[in-house]
Amino acid sequence: MNPYIGHASQLFGVEEHRLVGGKGDGMRIFEIHNGKGIDLTVCADRCADISRLRFKGQNLSYMTACGYVAPAYYDSIGANWLNSFTAGFLTTCGFQNVGIPNEDEGEELSLHGSIGNTPCEHIYYREEGDELNIYATVKDETIFGRKLVLERKISVSTKENVIVITDKILNTGDKDEQVGILYHMNMGYPLLDEDSIITIPSTQVIARNAHAQEDIENWMKVEKPTPHYEERCYYHYFKDGNGYASIEQPKSGMKLEISYDAKTLDHFVQWKMMGVRDYVMGLECGNTLPEGRAEMRRRGQLKFVKPGESLDYKVTIRLS
Repeated sequence: MNPYIGHASQLFGVEEHRLVGGKGDGMRIFEIHNGKGIDLTVCADRCADISRLRFKGQNLSYMTACGYVAPAYYDSIGANWLNSFTAGFLTTCGFQNVGIPNEDEGEELSLHGSIGNTPCEHIYYREEGDELNIYATVKDETIFGRKLVLERKISVSTKENVIVITDKILNTGDKDEQVGILYHMNMGYPLLDEDSIITIPSTQVIARNAHAQEDIENWMKVEKPTPHYEERCYYHYFKDGNGYASIEQPKSGMKLEISYDAKTLDHFVQWKMMGVRDYVMGLECGNTLPEGRAEMRRRGQLKFVKPGESLDYKVTIRLS
């Protein structure tokens, strides 16, 4: 027991809140501060995703113009997912589809799937050793269809500025299930501006389309907010399985690093959107590309999990 403090929250801790007003009214959130500079917000009603991430008082993530949107407003038709796309630091995409709306095996699939708009069935936090841990269970189960359960753990160190996201996706049904997942991590101002340094030590870079190919030699450069900017996406691949990306802001000295196993999360998407107010850099690892399930099936690149088995993923974020 520390004789200098009355309550542990003077040093670090987790607090539960509910939002009031607007489309986010009533949403449950967990505010976590580690006493070393990290402050983050986990949305219990949005897949235990991370909406806000700050380091030593400075914002690192991107929030779209729509702000917080409760899952009741989610529209699964076509690209209407964008109307409730808060972005934040992390939006989980999947499981039934990642990327563009499409039709696959008779099923109409919306943009980026529904898991990011699914509330947690169960969520709680515990202080364990030198970590503040959030445990969440999210169910993606339906009659006559997929039966998948996400068990997510978000660990925040109280000794160093590290966040670890550990996911287990369980197949609770009786048939093989396709699982697509994309960790849609979004960098925002003031971490992101034209002076930011983007580092992705990939061995191969592929432009998503002809528009991105036109400027592929500048994939690592960040422009100023540009009116009528058309997004560019680049796909990165790592030879040794050590997935890594970072963004550094030289004006403040802030640096954010992402590391993961590129053998299991074998695709990495860099999303450049340098528009006015739509100003964001996505650094996104996943087990699929955002080309839609039908296209990934055609390529033979879908991932499956057998009944009673799981897929396990881990993403580490380090701040300095």
